[in-house]
Amino acid sequence: MAGHRFEKYITPDDDRTPFQKLLELFLEIMVHTSGDIEETFSWMKIVDEEHKITTPDYTLEDFRSDLEKNGYLSDTTKGKGQKLTGKAEQLIRKRSLDQIFGKLKKDSGGNHRSTKIGKGDDHTTDQRPYQYGDSLQQIDFQTSIKNAQIRGGIDHFNLKNEDLVVFENEHQSSMSTVLMIDISHSMILYGEDRITPAKKVAMALAELIRTKYPKDNLDVIVFGNDAWQIQVKDLPYLQVGPFHTNTVAGLELAMDLLRKRKAGNKQIFMITDGKPTCLKNADGTYYKNSNGQDPKVLRKTINLAAQCRKMKIPVTTFMIAQDPYLQEFVEKFTETNKGKAFYAGLEGLGNFIFSDYEQNKKRRS
Repeated sequence: MAGHRFEKYITPDDDRTPFQKLLELFLEIMVHTSGDIEETFSWMKIVDEEHKITTPDYTLEDFRSDLEKNGYLSDTTKGKGQKLTGKAEQLIRKRSLDQIFGKLKKDSGGNHRSTKIGKGDDHTTDQRPYQYGDSLQQIDFQTSIKNAQIRGGIDHFNLKNEDLVVFENEHQSSMSTVLMIDISHSMILYGEDRITPAKKVAMALAELIRTKYPKDNLDVIVFGNDAWQIQVKDLPYLQVGPFHTNTVAGLELAMDLLRKRKAGNKQIFMITDGKPTCLKNADGTYYKNSNGQDPKVLRKTINLAAQCRKMKIPVTTFMIAQDPYLQEFVEKFTETNKGKAFYAGLEGLGNFIFSDYEQNKKRRS
């Protein structure tokens, strides 16, 4: 269990049941242990021994049994190791959203607002004459009837096409986002767990889009020596590997995914903590330079930044490290792409990404 560090657990001063209190602790530790049920309960036992969360009337075994009864853990009678259910995975994503972005109210239509006029579900206060093809729901009947009365008077009321006016619909933009997460070994080096905040942010962003912007698309990819796509449901189980940082592979996969998306607005968010150090050769071998200053690797990465710019795909880099030697590379990459970069601390990473997602939607609508 080495490698995990937890802050002191303070029992909430509220009226929650023992199950609810333990569930909060369980969900938090599950993200740190990458979904390892037994390791999670081992940590819960340690925390419980120190802080006396359980009681003689409600033990950790009772809690585990309730997790099964409530559909958060798979049934032990099937002869396999227990796993989180889809219900539990969604609860972890929702908790991440609440932790990072606060409790968000759902939009009635769940879409970003735009200053442009176009097809959509919400009306603006702007009006125009009726045109063939306009929806009946767009017609302002009060103003249309008034126009007919002014034209023909009360005694000769006759509503005609020329009297009809409609509300303009608000254009509702859609955004396709690829979130790239660095899973190279440095994400857990030097006693600092950088992957857990990255996982929480990814889960929160996924839940934000699902609940508030359902017309948007989010693809998640991870990159180490190679890059591959993962499903949102797999995020709690994400782990760092003994990998270098192949940013090129990540960008190439992100571009391929966005080419297939029909949304007019596309963007890449990249969470990383270092310079690119790896490329994959045509023969399947790897070209690596752990120093992170290799001209060949950097040149290929910068070239992809330029390609993204030509495709009108801005890349926003969230650098979760403050090392000065990284700044030169990030600035050159960002300038080439005409994107943005944030040197984000782990605590503020979610706020940076949430804010930038909202701003990009408004700007690119």
